[in-house]
Amino acid sequence: MFQAWNLWADGRVRDFVDAAITGSYSLDEVSKCIHVGLLCVQDSSSARPHMSSVVSMLDSEAIPRAPPEQPVYFARINYETTEAMEDTENSANGVSLTALEGR
Repeated sequence: MFQAWNLWADGRVRDFVDAAITGSYSLDEVSKCIHVGLLCVQDSSSARPHMSSVVSMLDSEAIPRAPPEQPVYFARINYETTEAMEDTENSANGVSLTALEGR
């Protein structure tokens, strides 16, 4: 994601595409796909488009696309939850394992 953001922000979309397929793609289509992909990984769920909007944006040039914010590169975890504290207290060596679950 970091690489995609930097290439998109620098306007270097051509560098994002594998050189082996040079000439068999539309640079505008590649740019649109990267743009929509970056919108889909926004930190705030309210800033992410619904799937119906994603399909519409990919299908039509007429659908406006908001400029994406630079993505966050880490998962925010609330370490102060009761479950996390219980796991740490019951650990023999003070190490805990955390299982991340989707939204």
